[in-house]
Amino acid sequence: MKNRLRCAVTLAVSVLCAAVFAAAAGKGPKTQNVIFVMTDGLRWQEVFQGADSALMNKENGGVEDTAALSKTYWRDSVDDRRAVLMPFLWSVMAKNGQVYGNRTKSSDAYVTNNLNFSYPGYSETLCGFADPRINSNHKTPNPNVTVLEWLNGKKKFHGKVAGFGAWDAIPYIINAERAGFPVNGGFDPFTSLPSTPRLEMLNVLKNETPKILGEEPFDCFTFRTALEYLKRAKPRVLYISLGETDEWAHAGRYPDYLDAAHRADAYLRILWETVQSMPQYHGKTTLIFSPDHGRGDAPTGWKSHGEKMPESKYIWMAFLGPDTPALGERSNIPAVTQNQIAATLAALLGEDYAGDVTKAGKPIADVLPSKP
Repeated sequence: MKNRLRCAVTLAVSVLCAAVFAAAAGKGPKTQNVIFVMTDGLRWQEVFQGADSALMNKENGGVEDTAALSKTYWRDSVDDRRAVLMPFLWSVMAKNGQVYGNRTKSSDAYVTNNLNFSYPGYSETLCGFADPRINSNHKTPNPNVTVLEWLNGKKKFHGKVAGFGAWDAIPYIINAERAGFPVNGGFDPFTSLPSTPRLEMLNVLKNETPKILGEEPFDCFTFRTALEYLKRAKPRVLYISLGETDEWAHAGRYPDYLDAAHRADAYLRILWETVQSMPQYHGKTTLIFSPDHGRGDAPTGWKSHGEKMPESKYIWMAFLGPDTPALGERSNIPAVTQNQIAATLAALLGEDYAGDVTKAGKPIADVLPSKP
């Protein structure tokens, strides 16, 4: 009896000491919510250098009106070109957060799956490791647990995770049936919230829009549905995958590819301004932005990617939030890899994904708050 009492007292003292230490250490990250946006196959070249002059013509980029495209996206300096293409990324994310992947400044970011196409890239990003079994874009349920599902399995995040994707394979990559949280992909109507006139109209318009991009609706439907969910359900972890950058590149339509990148950037601004206007999110939310793979080089390789195009392994990533030091565009640093994103996302929420999933890449230390 005395031994049990002594053990109980010792345990209580240990818990109290741990609580006191945590309070003194600042109780971990300020981030309580994460929004993770991916845009499929957007090259690092456009992100860091803006419109590519080698593609602003009919022969290489399918451009019908070069004067109009130049007026919209061409500027004489690299800084001005990239800023006009992706103004939020460069005026807000880079200024107040961190951007990785400018190969001209010794800041490499790359995938580790060696396949350089979508399903392996999304799976590596969300699971934290490359799986040799994931070697096609077939719509088969992912055998691996994503960081989204892992977080949803924790009490504090359960029922507060959601995913939206333009590509109809996204629910399979997340393994929506097993994951246990709302996932909407492709042209499927979104029915995880009680219907409202706005949601009903989004579902109707998505269904009635011609399938110009195959099984992917235009990004606006995916984004606007996710935004509506954010406002109404207030998730703690929101994942959004956009697809037009990849689709227009495969089609060889450079103006549409640039427009899609510009829209993705505008969507980031809308998300950021929306969460900063909401008490639950203001000052407590981190935004992450990346692609699933890179692309080949101009003048023709940019239309494709894959194992036979080793240059398409190069990607980029950006982070903005209350815990990420404002180091801006990174240069002259060790390479970062796609398999680090999952653990970094979790670590920003105070969770040790890499400790639990030992084959996952480690968090990117510079993105996290410095230890006291």
